[in-house]
Amino acid sequence: MPSRLTSFRRDDPHAGPLRFEVDDAGPLDGDVVVCLHGFPQDRRAWSEVTPLLAAAGRRVLAPDQRGYSPAACPPGRHAYRVGDLADDVLALLDEVGAARAHVVGHDWGGAVAWALATRAPQRLSGLTVLSTPHPGAMRQAVVRGTQGLRSAYMGFFQLPRVPEALLLARDGAVLQRLLQRTGVPAEHAEHYAAVLAAPGALTAALNWYRAVPLPPAARSGGGAPRPPRRVEVPVTYLHGRSDPFFSPAAVAATGRFVAAPFRTRALDTGHWIPENAPEEVAAAVLTRP
Repeated sequence: MPSRLTSFRRDDPHAGPLRFEVDDAGPLDGDVVVCLHGFPQDRRAWSEVTPLLAAAGRRVLAPDQRGYSPAACPPGRHAYRVGDLADDVLALLDEVGAARAHVVGHDWGGAVAWALATRAPQRLSGLTVLSTPHPGAMRQAVVRGTQGLRSAYMGFFQLPRVPEALLLARDGAVLQRLLQRTGVPAEHAEHYAAVLAAPGALTAALNWYRAVPLPPAARSGGGAPRPPRRVEVPVTYLHGRSDPFFSPAAVAATGRFVAAPFRTRALDTGHWIPENAPEEVAAAVLTRP
C-alpha cells in the first residue's frame, strides 16, 4: 500500500538535492490529482479545494513548489526555468508511484501544467487550468492586444532587489495589502505575505519571473524558443471575468492550442480562483471535458 507523503526529495543534476513540502489528502489508492499554486501563493491556496476532491475519492497532492519549499530554493534564476519546474512535478509522481495524474494549475502553476502537457503528456490524464492562458495564446495577445500592458509588472520583477524592498516594506504589509486589493481573502493574504517575509523567500519566488528571459536549458533542447505545441490531453480552462492580469484575447485564443477535448468556463470572480471559487474548481476536476 502507498504511504502518506509529507515531503519528497528530488536530486536535480544541476541544482543539487531539493526537498519539497507537500500536503497529501484523500484515499491513498485514489486517482491522483496534483494541485500547483502560483505566485505569491503556496500550497495553502488549495485548502478549500482539497477536502472536496478527497471526499470524492481522489488522492490530492499539493506541493510547495521550487522556490517556495525552504529546502528547495536553489540560488540564482537559472534553476527556475519552466522545464525544471515541470520536472519537479514528474519527480513527485514518481515518488508516489503514479503512472498518470490529473494536474490542476493556477497562475504560474497553470504555466507549469501547460508545460507538462507538452513535455510528458503520457503522464497526464487531464488538465484543469485556472486563469492562465496557453503560452501560445499569451504570445499572440502580447503583440495584438492588451496583454503586454497587463504583464508589465513582469518587467519590474526583473530588477534586482527593488521588488523585494517594495513588496516587503513595513514587514510585508505592502504585499499583503496589494493581494487583498486584487481579491485574495484576508487570511490567505496575511499567510502568503508572512511566508515570503522570511529571508530570501521572496527572491526565490521571483526567480520564476527572472528565469523567463533565459533560453531553454541545454538539456531540453537549447537554442531559440520553439513554436508553442498544441496540447493533446483533455483540458478544462476556468477564468475569472474580472481577472486584471490576463486579456480577453489571450483567454479566447487558448482553445486553439488544444487538440483534445476542451471545455472553458468563465467565473464571476477575479484572478484568485482557488481561494474564491473552490467548489467550481473541484467540480471542474471531477467532470471530464
